[in-house]
Amino acid sequence: MDIIENNEVVKLIKSYPNPITEKLLFLRKLIIDSAFELENSGTLEETFKWGEPSYLSPLGSTIRMDWKKSKPDQYAMYFNCKSKLVDTFKEIYAEKFTFEGNRAIVFQENDDIPSEELKHCILLSLIYHQVKNKPLLGV
Repeated sequence: MDIIENNEVVKLIKSYPNPITEKLLFLRKLIIDSAFELENSGTLEETFKWGEPSYLSPLGSTIRMDWKKSKPDQYAMYFNCKSKLVDTFKEIYAEKFTFEGNRAIVFQENDDIPSEELKHCILLSLIYHQVKNKPLLGV
């Protein structure tokens, strides 16, 4: 997969408080590294949606991530709430993640992120249109 990176996204992430910056840069790297694992999947575009760092894939569903001043010790990775993604993640990883409704995986500033499990969620999102009709997204 080709990656179109956006320096403005990195600039926004680096404007956040330092512990959150490090966490969001880690999530960004995990998304980009996951995309590189997909062959013949087009292009991953790093951009903004609703003012938040976002990642678009032609075969997948948009992934967003952000930190909010109103919840300074928390940050999240967002998925399309009309998809089956978060409901599937809840089925598979209920004990690994904290969820916000059917739209987000939420992290506290001091959480250890289960990288392999989150990477699996990212990969499912990046190929969502190929697996959306399979039970548990083909897992």
